Amino acid sequence: MKKIQKVNVLVDNDSWVLPYAEQLAIECKAMGLDVTLARSQHQLVNSDVSFFIGCTQLVSSDNLKKSTLNLVVHESALPLGKGFAPVAWQILAGQNEIPICLIEASESADSGDIWLQDTFPLSGQELYKEWRAKQGKATLEICTKFLKEYQTLTPVKQEGAESFYSRRTPSDSELSVNKTLEQLFDLLRTVDNDKFPAFFHHRGKTYKLEISEYEK
Repeated sequence: MKKIQKVNVLVDNDSWVLPYAEQLAIECKAMGLDVTLARSQHQLVNSDVSFFIGCTQLVSSDNLKKSTLNLVVHESALPLGKGFAPVAWQILAGQNEIPICLIEASESADSGDIWLQDTFPLSGQELYKEWRAKQGKATLEICTKFLKEYQTLTPVKQEGAESFYSRRTPSDSELSVNKTLEQLFDLLRTVDNDKFPAFFHHRGKTYKLEISEYEK
């Protein structure tokens, strides 16, 4: 690839990741790059690289053609763990070392060539906003690493068996009254107290259960 001069950073919704995308745009400017922070795919401009971060809409073929290279961040050991909410599903599986990949956007979701792979650690204690912050930091780091090292990088094809995570819905935050807090803790780590809170049914009623760290 020729020298990168122009970059798009696209976040097409009011995602938690927006502050990290904004920081990526700042990092691009600090590198002397011409950067566009787009909030809709229609705001994409002709560029060398586009980063699609936390996007919920498929980018049209016409808009994909605006960039020489279109890149997506995905947090799993691809081709395992394609699909939705990979960090939450891995937390529920008890994993504390979360893979992160920078891949080419493709027509088949999360199936593009891998440009960079890394991991970020969790302690097993982080609640929703805390592990999201670590995920956002890892997203920022893998994108800036690509911009600094792309001339030495070679993409690799995904190989091996694939698996898929399903979309998480508010109903996935339901707690079983028959499980202990120890058994429920990782599920409690994945809930947002406002947007998709933990809840349980008991004695004919439904109750909301909020979680936060207790500071004495």
